Amino acid sequence: MKLCIASDYTGDEMRIAVTDYVRSLGHEATDITRTDIREEYPLIGERAGRAVAAGEYDLGILICGTGIGISLAANRVKGIRAAVVSEPYSAKMSRTHNNANIIAFGSRVVGVEMSKMIVDAFLSSSFEGGRHEERIALLEGIDRN
Repeated sequence: MKLCIASDYTGDEMRIAVTDYVRSLGHEATDITRTDIREEYPLIGERAGRAVAAGEYDLGILICGTGIGISLAANRVKGIRAAVVSEPYSAKMSRTHNNANIIAFGSRVVGVEMSKMIVDAFLSSSFEGGRHEERIALLEGIDRN
């Protein structure tokens, strides 16, 4: 699987650990964080959202202090369903029920080991379809309007 990973300055250490971890699982992980400047989370979330929506990456993983701000930015991009999670169950459900294509979490909320468990749950799950397809279609209708 091809993933993009990014963070603002608060998530630098966690981003590096998560990127290494995702690669150790055999996935292609590209860190799209700009390290030459202190970039703000709305710009990072938008860039990742656009890259995932364009099909450059299958999924994205975003990190900021809480995961909230960066996910709000990503969710402004049409076709993105970014979920803020702080434990594995929500990460799994974001994929199986909501077909999330980006997860976000906070470096000030979860530790590195928990972030790895979150990533495992997210990457090992897939959209169940069925009754959830109608709900995703409703979400996509909001995008169109």
